[in-house]
Amino acid sequence: MTSLLPRNPACSECGRPASGNFCQHCGADLGGRFCSQCGAKISFGSNFCGQCGAQLSQGGEETAGQGRSPRLEAAREVVIGGQTLPWWIAGVTMFALILFVGLSMVRPGPGPVPSTSGPIQQGLPAEGLATGGAAPDISNMSPIEAADRLFNRVMQATSAGDSAQARAFLPMAIAAYQRARPLTLDGLFHLSMLNRTAMNLEAALDNALEILERDPDHLLGLAAAAEAAIELGELDEAELHYRHLADVYEEELQEQLPEYDQHSLIVDVLNQDAERFLAGR
Repeated sequence: MTSLLPRNPACSECGRPASGNFCQHCGADLGGRFCSQCGAKISFGSNFCGQCGAQLSQGGEETAGQGRSPRLEAAREVVIGGQTLPWWIAGVTMFALILFVGLSMVRPGPGPVPSTSGPIQQGLPAEGLATGGAAPDISNMSPIEAADRLFNRVMQATSAGDSAQARAFLPMAIAAYQRARPLTLDGLFHLSMLNRTAMNLEAALDNALEILERDPDHLLGLAAAAEAAIELGELDEAELHYRHLADVYEEELQEQLPEYDQHSLIVDVLNQDAERFLAGR
């Protein structure tokens, strides 16, 4: 008997035939709800994970446990919507062209602004500057490969001022990194950047603090924590992170971590950022 089910179910976002974990046309997550405790798939309408028993909120995540850090709770949530993306109206909060070729950020508010001229364009392949082409085919990638591709797409769109495309891919990228846990320190840095871009500032700070729990001297973690703290108005906390960064900067560079090389355009100016901020304290 011939099956009545289509070979390739249609994507609920774009309507095109799609398969795998993500739509290869628009990047939408096809995998449904997943438990962030054990990673098991959650059936529609369930209040508990059938694999580990974790209680789920209406949004599909576990309910908060007693004694859990509020920032850890914030890091679990993806807050995307008209009121959580004011940066699309006020201006781009972060300029980044990244993923193995370097990165630079434009930071708002009291934070210092690194130079974004010259080397940024020279460091990125020509195809990285285009944001209007086909979506990355992530349908059969591993969770971290899909997350990295979506991250790259968001940052390319952000740098080009394409708010519609960045807004479309931003929640997918954040969700992809959450599904790809446990993350490397570089992955946590990417997730912190995405949450800052989405104005999930508490989550961005918590992602940075996760880095520092594993490596207290990590330059990208210290910088991400300082900048998120600045945007939250926690200037004393930002000062602590930037003072520590200034103290360990030269020695830490000698570690030659892969992410320092990958993000060399920002690592090269982090000490200047710290000094400028501290000079105003």
